[in-house]
Amino acid sequence: MLEKEKINFEKTVVVGIVTKEQDESKLNEYLDELEFLTFTAGGEVIKRFWQKLEKPNPKTFVGTGKMEEIHHYIKENSVSTVIFDDELSPAQQKNITKILDCKVLDRTNLILDIFAQRAETSYARTQVELAQCQYLLPRLSGMWTHLERQRGGIGMRGPGETEIETDRRIVRDRIALLKDKIKTIDKQMSVQRSNRGAMVRVALVGYTNVGKSTLMNAVGKSDVFVENKLFATLDTTVRKVVIKNLPFLLSDTVGFIRKLPTQLVESFKSTLDEVREADLLLHVVDISHPDFEDHIASVNQILQDIKSVDKPTIMVFNKIDAYKPAYFDEHDLMIERTSKHYSLEEWKTTWMSNVGEKNALFISATEKENFEEFREKVYEAVREIHVTRFPYNKFLYPDYKDAVDEE
Repeated sequence: MLEKEKINFEKTVVVGIVTKEQDESKLNEYLDELEFLTFTAGGEVIKRFWQKLEKPNPKTFVGTGKMEEIHHYIKENSVSTVIFDDELSPAQQKNITKILDCKVLDRTNLILDIFAQRAETSYARTQVELAQCQYLLPRLSGMWTHLERQRGGIGMRGPGETEIETDRRIVRDRIALLKDKIKTIDKQMSVQRSNRGAMVRVALVGYTNVGKSTLMNAVGKSDVFVENKLFATLDTTVRKVVIKNLPFLLSDTVGFIRKLPTQLVESFKSTLDEVREADLLLHVVDISHPDFEDHIASVNQILQDIKSVDKPTIMVFNKIDAYKPAYFDEHDLMIERTSKHYSLEEWKTTWMSNVGEKNALFISATEKENFEEFREKVYEAVREIHVTRFPYNKFLYPDYKDAVDEE
């Protein structure tokens, strides 16, 4: 009889700060996300620490009093890992590790760790390793104690590299090697893309864990890996999809996240070529998430970074089956009604109506709710692009309603 596998989660605490740019409610949103990231990486958050500061302390990120409080707590509760919500400088990481005497990570390091766990193909592993090396290079001096500079004295004089310089050279050489490897794979992938012919290309984009892969499976009848964790998809999956008699290519891309490490944006730019070369974007949004408007802004920012923000886009508001507005008591004069209390119908009449009736969809990928409407809108959008490209093919693809009648 098979024994049930027992997963041992690392005891973890998370740390954040409230500043002028980031109030307490915004910090709580970020710490909720950091907690989910920690769970995805294999940790269990047992406590949160936060402090009000004008700006992060350049030496220890938080104040000395708060640092003592964290140190006392982790000693009392045998905590093995402390995770900070913002990227730590090499000096901060070194100082904090000395004080706390445990594993110290920041948001960037945590995301890199999850990417390393999720990387399945050689290409994804190469991209993740490149991002990790770029992150590691300025932090080498604080990573291992054996990297302290050699002391002078008898037997230590003369030319030669110190140990830290040797390690830095090794990492730099590795970065150069990985960049060359990525260039080679990029050439292969661009050849693959050019071999796909002139078919219309549609790309699923969106925040991580909004249901892109579930939607891909539902539309393309494929078996892309799906899990309720962050960054379940790292490698771009491309499938040929046929709606009625109209074929097109649908690609599922890596999810985006707030405060995405710059190293990852750089090393995953080639993966995002699928988005750059797409004719139509399906921007998938988890409408059941309380911060979905922030998620939309984050995705649009990254699309702008990769020069894809002006492409034809259909907004797909997913997970309508899980949407629940916050309870609002009309008789309670102390509480102001905000967008968190909106019903789905109210949301549809807000800014979402400004994107155009053709460009906003409300569906549930798991329950197949409003799926016929989704298929129709995607069909019409792809047909429009196809007919513009091949005017003589117009008679092959009638309107969706007529295509239904023909079936």
